[in-house]
Amino acid sequence: MENIEPEQTPFAAVTAQTSKLQRQYQSLLDQSTPFVLYRWVGTGVFLGIFFLRILLAQGWYIVAYALGIYLLNLFLAFLQPKFDPSNDMLDNEMEDGSAGGLPTKQDEEFRPFIRRLPEFKFWHEATRAIAIGFVCSWFEIFNVPVFWPVLVMYWIILFVLTMRKQIQHMIKYRYVPFSFGKAKYGKSSTS
Repeated sequence: MENIEPEQTPFAAVTAQTSKLQRQYQSLLDQSTPFVLYRWVGTGVFLGIFFLRILLAQGWYIVAYALGIYLLNLFLAFLQPKFDPSNDMLDNEMEDGSAGGLPTKQDEEFRPFIRRLPEFKFWHEATRAIAIGFVCSWFEIFNVPVFWPVLVMYWIILFVLTMRKQIQHMIKYRYVPFSFGKAKYGKSSTS
């Protein structure tokens, strides 16, 4: 039997339980951090279930479209460097050089690629957005009648144009946001 202190208010009890749940949730997130592949596979399966729900229900296309736009926004933030090398004003404002971008000339100092949106936050926000979209797909108020092929075409055009711009930016400032294909140093392999 739990003893509730007589001077503890209901608000304090709710706050204590909320705090306990937040700690447990954060503990689960911390435990899942090293399992990158499993996290993304789970998110992909969840996204597939969401799209299956949309296709079978024949509705909630606006929810799927909003989710697609948000996921595209997250993906672009994942691809971009934290400090944009094209923003000269930022470099001029910081005298100590800590906000510098990527090197653009051979004689410049090497600065590592730091993402604007780290992988874990990208995964967490994407999974949360899919969960919110899935929940919204069960409420009739979000089932706005739209002609879905227009939304699909508009999303594809938006994706192509924004990715083209992002790839041009990556080529212009010579950075690659992914680690595969890059030279690895540190271990000398002797056969």
